[in-house]
Amino acid sequence: MSFKNSEKLYNKGLKNLVGAVNSPVRAFSSVGGNPLFIKKAKGTKIEDVDGNKYVDLVLSYGPMILGHRHKKVQKAVTKSLKNGYSFGASTVNEIKLAKIVCNAFPGMDKVRFVNSGTEAVLSAIRLARAHTNKDKIIKFSGCYHGHQDALLVAAGSGLATLSLPGSKGVPEGAVKNTLIANYNDIESVKAHFEAHNDIAGIIIEPVGGNMGVVIPEEGFLQELKELANKNGALLIADEVMTGFRSKFGGAQEVLGVEADITCLGKVIGGGFPVGAYGARNEIMENVAPLGGMYQAGTLSGNPVAMAGGIATLTELKKQNPYDKFNEIAQIIEVFLLESAKKYDIALSVNRFGSMINPFFTDVKVTNFAEAQTSNTKKFAVFFWEMIKNGVFLPPSQFEAWFLSSALSEKDIKIIAIAIDKGMKKVANSNYE
Repeated sequence: MSFKNSEKLYNKGLKNLVGAVNSPVRAFSSVGGNPLFIKKAKGTKIEDVDGNKYVDLVLSYGPMILGHRHKKVQKAVTKSLKNGYSFGASTVNEIKLAKIVCNAFPGMDKVRFVNSGTEAVLSAIRLARAHTNKDKIIKFSGCYHGHQDALLVAAGSGLATLSLPGSKGVPEGAVKNTLIANYNDIESVKAHFEAHNDIAGIIIEPVGGNMGVVIPEEGFLQELKELANKNGALLIADEVMTGFRSKFGGAQEVLGVEADITCLGKVIGGGFPVGAYGARNEIMENVAPLGGMYQAGTLSGNPVAMAGGIATLTELKKQNPYDKFNEIAQIIEVFLLESAKKYDIALSVNRFGSMINPFFTDVKVTNFAEAQTSNTKKFAVFFWEMIKNGVFLPPSQFEAWFLSSALSEKDIKIIAIAIDKGMKKVANSNYE
């Protein structure tokens, strides 16, 4: 398998693009080698500029849940494009998509569309502060909520550790109101409420998707909601990644909790830039023009994104592929564990709905610290062997794999063969 055209484009891109990429994980830094440049995709397959084809388990990090260029989405987007690209004014499709989204989430009366998950989260936090008249936010180590200053925070070693900026360019003042807790550790959250009386909200990914796939322990989310509301704070569910991936609606409902504010993105745009935040009326009425919390965007509710989102969610509801997702994820989990056992490789697998992730560790992963016990060198070897055998994975041990409803038995067989070859390569490699 040749990657010479990708290599040429990478070297060419270094001149005018930062690291030849527009998002860091695409640089392949954690797996080595040069990034692949993609030419096109259709259905379950993605093709790079060298003509190599792969079964795609990245799916643009989630949104391509129906597979690439689904005919109904393509038709809706093409029709929308004929009417114009952007108006900076209201359109009927904003109302249609809002109704679909609100109907899918109990407790969501109104929604505001924005342009990305990052925008959705920063707006939701502002809304929580506006509604509660408090300042501090609790987030969890290992949960990613976009690249806004206030949430780019490194966790300390103790419950009372001061927050420290996790990126250059983020001043300490920007994170002074951000408190770090440990995922699946309710005591770390209680400690913050005991130490502070000005906490506006708790933000969490119901299922962690940026430290691999990390699932909340039974009762954890419910205790968070009780703690928040008992102390006059709001629970914010960041479902940018998990929204519509485990049911037609949110992971929070599957897990038995109702967030006060929900953040969405990815799937609801059908592959186009989109984000959203929504809540019950009493909270959303704080948002301008109804209330004093200002948030705006020229491209918010973009007509092409709205058309893509409506078509995607309409088809998704019709297909109702969630039982199929669970079945396929279980099959892939068995492939992973049996192959790892065959080659005497330590492996732990987490999955939820249409998301799955293997960790190269013998530790059951329930938080970020446990995820970090994974052997990333082994993952890098596994990643490249999967690529060479026709399966496109996220180039990071700590990113979820995503399934599409277009996956066929033939695709699953390709995945199974690649997994076995990948594990064999891991077993025969030297990591010194």
